[in-house]
Amino acid sequence: MTEPHLTERRIDALCDAYVDDYCALDPLAATSVGVGGHEHEMTDFSPAGFDARLALAREAVSAVEAATPVDDREAAARDAFLERTRLEIELEEAGVNRSRMSVLWSPLHEVRGVFDLMPTEGEEAVAAIAARLAAVPTALEGLRVTLTEEARKGNVVAARQYAEVAEQVRRWTGQAGEAGDFFLGLVERLDVADRTGLRALAGAASAATAELGLFLSEELQPLGAERQAVGREVYALASRYFLGADVDLDETYAWGWVELQRLSDLMAATADRILPGADVDAAVAHLDADPARVVHGREAFRVWMQELADHTIAAMTDVHFDIPEPIRRIECLLAPTNDGGIYYTGPSEDFVRPGRMWWSVPDGIEDFHPWREVTTVFHEGVPGHHLQVAQTAYRSDTLNRWQRLMCWCSGHGEGWALYAERLMEELGFLDDPADLLGMLDGQSLRAARVIVDIGMHLELQIPEDNRLGAGGAPFHPGETWTPELGLEFMRLHCRMDDEFIQFEVKRYLGLPGQAPSYKVGERIWLEARAGVRARQGDAFDLKAFHREALDLGSLGLDPLRTALERL
Repeated sequence: MTEPHLTERRIDALCDAYVDDYCALDPLAATSVGVGGHEHEMTDFSPAGFDARLALAREAVSAVEAATPVDDREAAARDAFLERTRLEIELEEAGVNRSRMSVLWSPLHEVRGVFDLMPTEGEEAVAAIAARLAAVPTALEGLRVTLTEEARKGNVVAARQYAEVAEQVRRWTGQAGEAGDFFLGLVERLDVADRTGLRALAGAASAATAELGLFLSEELQPLGAERQAVGREVYALASRYFLGADVDLDETYAWGWVELQRLSDLMAATADRILPGADVDAAVAHLDADPARVVHGREAFRVWMQELADHTIAAMTDVHFDIPEPIRRIECLLAPTNDGGIYYTGPSEDFVRPGRMWWSVPDGIEDFHPWREVTTVFHEGVPGHHLQVAQTAYRSDTLNRWQRLMCWCSGHGEGWALYAERLMEELGFLDDPADLLGMLDGQSLRAARVIVDIGMHLELQIPEDNRLGAGGAPFHPGETWTPELGLEFMRLHCRMDDEFIQFEVKRYLGLPGQAPSYKVGERIWLEARAGVRARQGDAFDLKAFHREALDLGSLGLDPLRTALERL
C-alpha cells in the first residue's frame, strides 16, 4: 500500500525532497524556516553556491511540471510551488538575486540575522554558534566574489543602497551608534565559563563584516547606479515576485491615491471623536501629551507588547479562529540592532523555538505611545503573521513540507496581516478611537507606500489635482517623483518618528515592489473574500472562510484567487 500512496502524492514528495536538498545547500535558510540539523553549517554565497541552488530549482521545477495533482489540495500545492520557484529562477537569470543589496534584504543581513534565531543555552548551542562565527569570514569573502562578478556584468544596485548598508555595518560592528558590536555582544550573552576562544571568533566575524562594509562603500558604491529608480521593466518583475500576481501598475498607482483619500477622510472623522473639532494633527498631539498613553523605556514597551499579544491570542482562540495549542505562544523581543523596523520570525518546525515579534528600535527612542502600536501587535501577532505563519507550519496533515516551511509570498503574507488589522476593527477590538486612529495611520502609511514606491521607481508624474483631506493643498502637482519628494510625502501622511520614516524610504528604494505588496495584497484578500461571500450567499461563514483560506498555506495571490474560486 505504501508505494501507490507515494505515487498518488508525488507532488508532495517532490516538494518535501526539495526542502531537504535546499536546506543542505542553504543552511542559513534552514535555520530561518526552523529545519534542524544544519546549525553548525554556513551558506555558500560564492558563485558556485548560487549555481548549485539555481540548478536545484530548475531540476525541481521540471519534476513538478511533469507531475499530475490528484486533487484540489495538491493542485494548489503545485500551483504555489511552480509560481514561486519559477520566479526565483527568473530573478536569478535577470541578475537580481545575486546582486541584491538593500537596508532590509541581502545575504549580509542573512549572515548577521541568523544568530538572532539560534538557541544560546547548552554546550551544543554554543558549539553551533562558534562554528557559524568561524564560518562568517569565508561566507562574506564568497559574497564579495559574487558581488564583484555581478558588478562586472553590470548587475549593480543604486550607489545609495551600498552606502546605506555600509552605514548599517558600521552600527553592527560598533563603529557607530549605541548598540555596540553585535558579534561581541552575542558572545557576552552566552553562559559559558571561558569566552576567550569565542571572543576571538566574534572578533574575526566582526572584522570580516566591517571589511565587507568598506568593500561596499569603497569599491561597489562608485560602480552603483546613480539613479535610485529601477525603471518599469525591473519593477514589473519585482512586483510579480512580491505579489505573486500581475497587476496594472498605472491603475494601482491611481488606486493608491483614491485609497489614501478614503483613509484621510476616516482619520479626520476619528480625530473629531478623540477631540471634538480637532484635525488629525491636533488629535495626535493631544494623545501624545496624555501621560496615561505613553510607555517609558524599551523593556517596559516590550512587556506591553507581550501582554497585549497574549491577551489577543486568548480572546481569539475558539471564538474567531481555531488556534492549535502550539500556536498560542508568541515571544515579543527587542532586536539586538538599532536599524529600525518591526518584523516577525516564524517558529521552528518542532515549535521549540516559538514565533517571535521583533522590534529594532532606532537610537535615541525611549518613549513609546501604545495607541500607535496596538494595530502593530495585531499585524505581527494574532490574527496577523503569527496566526498565518505558525498555523501553516502546524498543518502537516494538509500541507507538504515546502508549503509549511519555505513558501512565502509578501503580497499574501503582508496582505493578510494588513487585512487582519481591518478585521480587528470589524470584530470590535479597536473601539477606542485612539487605537482606531493608530490603525488608520498605519493603513495610510501603506497606501502612501503604493503611491511613493511605484511613483519613484517608474518616475511617474504627480497628478495635477491631488488634494488629500478637507482644504488640503496639492502636493507638488505635475512634478516627477524623486526620493526627496517621496520622503516629504511620507512625512505628510504618517505620524511616525522621523527615524522610522527615513528608514522606510531607504527600504523602498532598495526593495522595489515590496512596500506596495501590503496594501495591494490586502486589496486582493478583500476581493477574494467578497467573491466567496457572493458565491456562498447566506451560507457564508467568516470563521470558516478564514480557516479554509489559511489552510491553503502561503502562495502567490494569483494562485490564491484560483484556489479560493474552488470554495
